[in-house]
Amino acid sequence: MTEVQWNRLTAPELRDLAKRDAIVILPVASTEQHGPHLTTGVDMFLGMEGCKRIAEKVSKHRPCIVAPSVWMGLAEHHVPLGGTFSLPLPVWHALLRELCRSILRAGFKKILLVNSHGGNMSALNALTVDLTKELDAPIATTTLYVIASESGAYAGILEDQKIVMHACEAETSMMMVVQPDCVRRDKIAEAVGPNMSRESALSRPLHVWKSFADLTTVGVVGDARRSTAEKGEKLIDIAATSIAEQLIKGEPWN
Repeated sequence: MTEVQWNRLTAPELRDLAKRDAIVILPVASTEQHGPHLTTGVDMFLGMEGCKRIAEKVSKHRPCIVAPSVWMGLAEHHVPLGGTFSLPLPVWHALLRELCRSILRAGFKKILLVNSHGGNMSALNALTVDLTKELDAPIATTTLYVIASESGAYAGILEDQKIVMHACEAETSMMMVVQPDCVRRDKIAEAVGPNMSRESALSRPLHVWKSFADLTTVGVVGDARRSTAEKGEKLIDIAATSIAEQLIKGEPWN
């Protein structure tokens, strides 16, 4: 299988890929609490696996590689529950800008930031404009699960929710596949929180910032008790396929 991970390639191999106009996927994640049953690296582990699968699918049609993951993001809302790293927006903006600048200086022209943390979504959408202007390059962004969620593909797999929430049936199922040793199965019975969509939490008509601790005492949104590895394999692969299909078509740079 073609190697798709930036840090498993040599500099000459990367220079060759740049000459071939390879797409570079930059995973953007977070390190934060994920309830009593999942370790803090969930977003990074799932994001990196999803991006690797995207690149492997795309590489059958055109060159595509995955840069090392940005392992911390905007997670202030998780800080009160412990185990969380968080950056202020200006620092995160600067970090993303300089990482993208490094990729461009290495000769690549097409960069897609693939996010795997809900708290990054609004800021990343807004920063796309600034990054494009600052770097004079067509920086693209998406969130790993959005296309699949909007298509309704997850509703036929998940039993208690329709989209990916937090430390929930979906994330727990995917972790059972991607990093099974990071799932504390003896704690899953405790991993039950309110069932709400991310959109309802972030898009209230009158919005005020709230800590996750105000929403759920256990750090979970959703119910992890129905999680299975079988569901997880379907969920992560559907997410990767939904993005890979767009990149194979030439989107979003057409």
